[in-house]
Amino acid sequence: MMTPKSDLEIARAAVRRPIAEIAAKLDVPFDSLVPFGHDKAKIDLDYAASLGERPSGKLILVTAINPTPAGEGKTTTTVGLGDGLNRIGKRAAICLREPSLGPCFGMKGGAAGGGYAQVVPMEDINLHFTGDFHAITTAHNLLAAMVDNHLHWGNALGIDPRRVTWRRVMDMNDRALRDIAVGLGGPANGVVRETGFDITVASEIMAIFCLAEDLADLERRLAEIVVGYRFDGRPVTAGDLKADGAMTVLLRQAFAPNLVQTVENNPAFVHGGPFANIAHGCNSMIATKTALKLADYVVTEAGFGADLGAEKFFDIKCRKGGLKPDAAVVVATIRALKMHGGADKAELGKENVEAVARGAANLQRHVENVQSYGVPVVVAINRFLADSAEEIEAVKAACAAFGAEAVLCEHWAKGSAGTEDLANAVVGLVEGGTADFHPIYPDDMPLFDKIRIVAQRIYRADDAIADKHVHDQLAAFEAAGYGNLPVCMAKTQYSFSTDPSARGAPTGFTIPVREVRLSAGAGFVVALTGEIMTMPGLPRHPAAEVIGIGEEGWIEGLF
Repeated sequence: MMTPKSDLEIARAAVRRPIAEIAAKLDVPFDSLVPFGHDKAKIDLDYAASLGERPSGKLILVTAINPTPAGEGKTTTTVGLGDGLNRIGKRAAICLREPSLGPCFGMKGGAAGGGYAQVVPMEDINLHFTGDFHAITTAHNLLAAMVDNHLHWGNALGIDPRRVTWRRVMDMNDRALRDIAVGLGGPANGVVRETGFDITVASEIMAIFCLAEDLADLERRLAEIVVGYRFDGRPVTAGDLKADGAMTVLLRQAFAPNLVQTVENNPAFVHGGPFANIAHGCNSMIATKTALKLADYVVTEAGFGADLGAEKFFDIKCRKGGLKPDAAVVVATIRALKMHGGADKAELGKENVEAVARGAANLQRHVENVQSYGVPVVVAINRFLADSAEEIEAVKAACAAFGAEAVLCEHWAKGSAGTEDLANAVVGLVEGGTADFHPIYPDDMPLFDKIRIVAQRIYRADDAIADKHVHDQLAAFEAAGYGNLPVCMAKTQYSFSTDPSARGAPTGFTIPVREVRLSAGAGFVVALTGEIMTMPGLPRHPAAEVIGIGEEGWIEGLF
């Protein structure tokens, strides 16, 4: 039997077309591109703004069951569906997030799809790409430097050094930087205080970058960032420090959407990249809205399982951007359903119809949750070679029992030929016109009640709980005029609960909220639950150990 090609080998073998040809598929003129080499470009912001009066295409969300080490293939399915829609004659574009270097060199790997359903150039996209993350990191750390500089030069704003909330960031997993002290070494080095680092994808600037409508909106949101509090308790903003203009300058080029292509030479926008377990998990608003003006169908993804990514896509991104999704795809694999059904990872290659049937409870809960937003759903079974016919039929039967169609997809091995059925099913949902999108809570609901609604209706928890200091902080946010903001739940991606080992569809648990953070510029309140961290660490054997340059000059070990 021939050994299947790796994702990297397939990406390298792909015949990439000049990016101007890809843009021409969406009628984007060459002089509206800012090329980064031959196969990457940014869309000029003035051109993107000129599209405003055009009608919008149909918006399709791809989400998934809770991830497991067995893999789900959400990004791969997003790419495969976009290619499949083009294959059946639809003018379709794909919108993805940019990968973070943290997972690339850590445990998860990159995020450019896989097999014959990838975006290329895969190495560039998974590494430095067009430099957007570096710009976001630099803008964030400029503000941090200006906070400490202000403290050093007399502190005219009366900032309480003990209540500075603005930390620093870097796009790498580094647990040693979670909690640090700055200003050591004497008065010339500034004011001594405790702070720390988060990963760049958890930065409020990343969230702002991905929710802003244009440069003016970007600068306004940056100015509203709360960096800390005065001795009298009043907030201090980036605008108070006069940092917003310089930060906008650093982000100006990065803010323009990136255009690349799939292995099958279809257009893909890859822009922005907040994590869904610690941030809102969606690509940039400007990329999505630009794509919607240029294509008839836009396929986008939201990070991790639907309890995180889809919930935030609906309750934050769609709410803030006035988006109305027309359909959703929930991705599942036989392997992951077996794990949710109690099977051991070492046994996943063996047929286990009973474990698949038990694991379908996780899939059912996600499907029902998405449907509760008024969005019609189809299930995509992302096929692996070891999946048996009986296991596939068990998933289809389970889906039929709870009122959802399940479609077998083979895009990893066959590209768009493996997603024709899914593409036709999505078109059928869209043309059925049954979408009636609505968020699950109103703007004027108290903040903790919003947290409780998500915990009970999406996670199916008995309740959300928090200590007095959390309730006091939320009350202070409401008193300061932030009570109408949505909430962004920071929670493990591996379970509906805060226990990452509780797979399937757990019940009888509560959601403990240990801390809340105001992201005034982004326009939401972050609720940290369980043991979730905003600066991950590397595993015992990080992927970085096997990444390098081979004898022929190619990158090896990247996945």
